[in-house]
Amino acid sequence: MGTSDELVALSGGEQAALIRERRLSPVELVAACLDRIERWDGHLKAWITVDGARALAAARQAESEIMAGRYRGPLHGLPYGVKDQMHAVGFPTTLGTRVLDPQETIVPGNAAVIDRLDAAGAILLGKQNLHEFGKGGTLDFPFGQPRNPWNPAYSASSSSTGSGIAPAARMCTFSLGEDTGGSIRGPAALNGVAGLRPTYGRVSRHGAVMSAYTSDTIGPLARSVGDLAHVLSAIAGPDERDPLCSMRPTEDFAATLERSVRGRRLAVVREIAWGNGTADEVKATFATALDVLRDLGAQIEEVSLPLALYAVPLQLLSADADVAAWFLGKYLRERYHRFDVGTRTRLAASALVPATAYNRAMRARVLVRRQVLEALEGVDALVSPTMIRPTKPIDQEQETVETSDDAVKRLMERRIGVYPFSLANVPAVSVPMGFCRAGLPLAIQFAGCPFGEASLLNIAFAYERAAGWWRQGAALDETLASWAA
Repeated sequence: MGTSDELVALSGGEQAALIRERRLSPVELVAACLDRIERWDGHLKAWITVDGARALAAARQAESEIMAGRYRGPLHGLPYGVKDQMHAVGFPTTLGTRVLDPQETIVPGNAAVIDRLDAAGAILLGKQNLHEFGKGGTLDFPFGQPRNPWNPAYSASSSSTGSGIAPAARMCTFSLGEDTGGSIRGPAALNGVAGLRPTYGRVSRHGAVMSAYTSDTIGPLARSVGDLAHVLSAIAGPDERDPLCSMRPTEDFAATLERSVRGRRLAVVREIAWGNGTADEVKATFATALDVLRDLGAQIEEVSLPLALYAVPLQLLSADADVAAWFLGKYLRERYHRFDVGTRTRLAASALVPATAYNRAMRARVLVRRQVLEALEGVDALVSPTMIRPTKPIDQEQETVETSDDAVKRLMERRIGVYPFSLANVPAVSVPMGFCRAGLPLAIQFAGCPFGEASLLNIAFAYERAAGWWRQGAALDETLASWAA
């Protein structure tokens, strides 16, 4: 059924249809992904641990089940990876750090999401690279510098980095990442795939290292919105082991994907889309994306979120303090010098946030959340660019700032597109919307009401299919050969 590169270029839905029809073997698909990992991951560094033998054995079992008529559904036989902060028996949980001793990376059981994907018949290939402890700011990666498959000299975004690179490079059908302040949507946007931050509490966090307890959310990254819907259907739902998990039952999020979006009301967030910090080429590409939505029959209006700017410092003050509190007693005091300098600087500063400042930040978060929820009243989604500037070369990510005003400006530019919706804990999905002049991906973001993922995915799916950018993939043979030279 085609060459291995043709097979991995298909969406998960297309692969699933061929597997269901017994025209594609899960063994063949897993082998094709493992081949790409072998060929390209030495350059891209998307993975920390891969167990090919285990994955092929699981693929053979899936093939036997399907041939015997025991097809489990649209994820059966599809290969995936997870950000290495989710426990999976047989794999170390390294958290992308040198801080842990080897015995501390051994895990007692699977994360809830791993068990649910196992039950759905998906095949775990391994654990994916990330910023240290999943929190961003890493300068020296213990398992190699992650690189963008569209141009390895450029950043692949932060935190769930490998989880964005791997599906973009067709090394797996989908990934699971974790989003505190944009760590699913950022890697999805900059690597040219789709990524969903579900509503806070929609997906169990049991068995994952989730240190920013007020914001951390597990969600999928994949090459198509339809794939996100199928993965979310598998991993969402109540779990009594996670006290922060909603008891709301799961849904079939793919059931309404193809519903018409004619008449749907979409509100552009003025401060993100048209703000002074938003690059002109992002504005132009976003305007074209809005025309696609208008052609689909959506009604486009604008809304103002004056407090959106404040979401950035408020999220950093509160979530970073949560993380620092988690690490302070365990590792930060005793193993300070094992941390990457970028991580320890961020954590040490966050550990000094006074309780009074933390309390005020948490109270102010309520105001920002209320403004986001009020903006969603009467509309189906808020729309904006996911990232307001194109990705940068890796060697330019460590910037020198001369003044505090300059530092604030750079901070806002990196985060204002994603932080307001993290702070409000509403679902948000990032979808490719084209490319910048340098040939790197740009993305559009749709944010919706709490537990409104089905409606949100429907809108994102309609845009994705009409725009067509999701079909484009990085030409790794040419890209990596040129970069290596």
